[in-house]
Amino acid sequence: MFREKMPLWRNFSVWMLCIPSIFWSIFAYADDVKLNKNELKSLYEIAWERQPESKSYQFRVDAALAKQKIASSFLASPASIEIAQKTDRANSNQGASETIAGLGIPLWLWGERANSIGLADAEYKRLLSQYLLIQLKVAAEVRDAYWSYKRSNVELDLANGRFQNAKALSFDVEKRFRAGDLSRADLHQANGALANAEASLAEAQANFINAEQKVRSLLGVGMVEKSIKTGLLNQLAEPIPKVPDNLSSLDFNLPVVAALLDQLEVAKKAVSLAKAQTRSTPELQLLTTRGRDVYGVPFQQSITLGIRIPFGSDSRYQNKLATTTAEMVEAESQLALERERTLSNIESSVLLVKTARLKADSSEKRAVLANETRSFFEKSFRFGETDLPTRLRIELEASDASRQAAVAKINYAVAISNLRQALGLLPE
Repeated sequence: MFREKMPLWRNFSVWMLCIPSIFWSIFAYADDVKLNKNELKSLYEIAWERQPESKSYQFRVDAALAKQKIASSFLASPASIEIAQKTDRANSNQGASETIAGLGIPLWLWGERANSIGLADAEYKRLLSQYLLIQLKVAAEVRDAYWSYKRSNVELDLANGRFQNAKALSFDVEKRFRAGDLSRADLHQANGALANAEASLAEAQANFINAEQKVRSLLGVGMVEKSIKTGLLNQLAEPIPKVPDNLSSLDFNLPVVAALLDQLEVAKKAVSLAKAQTRSTPELQLLTTRGRDVYGVPFQQSITLGIRIPFGSDSRYQNKLATTTAEMVEAESQLALERERTLSNIESSVLLVKTARLKADSSEKRAVLANETRSFFEKSFRFGETDLPTRLRIELEASDASRQAAVAKINYAVAISNLRQALGLLPE
């Protein structure tokens, strides 16, 4: 009866309206987790240029190099000049006069200069490794924000496709209800499915706005559209890194471990310097004096050579030594813990990449099968061979399968990024 009232060409037009964009999203989002191979890297570079550490780094390098020069100096601190004038003109005015000119030369304590040079070199090396750690921290934020943005964008498009399909189906059911082929209960079910799809679309829009704001906070206003929404989507997000079977070989190559090793070296050099600095810096003094006692007496000149040695203080020495020793012990403990945590994180990240890949493949197969099944039931529903509840259930399953497939592809790319982050690799 339905085929008599609804011509075939009209069925075909309605069927074309009902072709879900969800089905095509399987292939579209196979490319959506693909992006310009430099896109993520360019996002990171934009975000890094905005960081305070990026702007101040060169000044910190200059300061570290200057500290190395100071430690390499032959003097413990800059030399000083002393000039004094003595006269009796203000009282007896007998012609007494004395002029003193002196030079103070601070001297290094035994072993202090060598340990100062070692500490300055260790601090410079630590500065370089800490710089990479800060870059990795920014990279982690960019990766998280970027893939959250991508995931929310995928879910928004899928929700919009589901809404359009539900709208087309509701339109078809309403026409058939008016023609007497379907009941009002069927119409209510179709409208209920449409309302549910509309609510999901609103939620997806809210999630997308939140993800977009997170990216904008890293990149700046107006950079989201320029940096993400443009460009060819033809390359995998990030290359899969090679991880050796024996993770212990990665130990000293990991930026986190290398930075902690440098921190430990700084602490050791600080302890050695503290042991050498048992007192304040001594000073070699060279003085020349020219003067007379009364008028008519020739001026006499003399030279004085002396050394000023400050007394030591056990409390100050012990305080500094205990402080630096505590920092060394803390650095050693932190290094041991961080090594274990980092290697464990890499191991779990490798397994997550494999798992995410398997899940993405299985989700894609399920989505293809679900959409093919949906196509079969769509035809049978048009010819009155399938009831509406079954049709709605199949539609929901196909939508859910398509969403899971698209999100699984995003999660696979996220797992790769997390593995690269655990290995201390910046975006490429």
